Amino acid sequence: MITIVDYGMGNLRSVQKGFEKVGSQAVITADPRMILEAEKIVLPGVGAFRDCMRNLEQGGFVEPILKVIGEGRPFLGICVGMQLLFTDSVEFGLYRGLDVIPGHVLRFPEGMRENDEELKVPHMGWNQLSFSRRPPVCEGIEDNANVYFVHSYYVRPDDPSVAAATTSYGIEFCSAVWKDNVVATQFHPEKSQAVGLRILKNFAAMK
Repeated sequence: MITIVDYGMGNLRSVQKGFEKVGSQAVITADPRMILEAEKIVLPGVGAFRDCMRNLEQGGFVEPILKVIGEGRPFLGICVGMQLLFTDSVEFGLYRGLDVIPGHVLRFPEGMRENDEELKVPHMGWNQLSFSRRPPVCEGIEDNANVYFVHSYYVRPDDPSVAAATTSYGIEFCSAVWKDNVVATQFHPEKSQAVGLRILKNFAAMK
């Protein structure tokens, strides 16, 4: 069973529908006890890092999430769900994350330009993946595949080898990470059409 964590900050139904499209059952739960029993965990995220982390703490989700990750069960973080895995974020101040992956969440710098045009923040729309390490969830996905982003902040791992893919938007930023049983994407697989559905299908098949 794939368990999607409902902590009040994710685009949950669209993620669940994505798994349904690839023939996999996924349950949405706000019960931390169900997370402890889950075979696979998905942590989506929409909104500010600070608010997401507060809801995880207040809902009693932090310890169950850390436990299932520590036990080696497959874990997928999406968008802010990826950022929460890091040590801290500078969004609206400095806030601690889950610290599963040492590193920081930073804002895109002001005044980024490409082809003599100023780039808007948030980074919103389709952009390409460049794989440095291809995680199991990205098997069958070609380099330079297009996926869908909506974000103003990006992750910078302390250990660059944790990065599975990068994307260019004014700067080259880490758009996917892979560490043992944990994989996470800055982009939204559930909004990335065939490429995203392949990622969800591959995750559902992970052991």
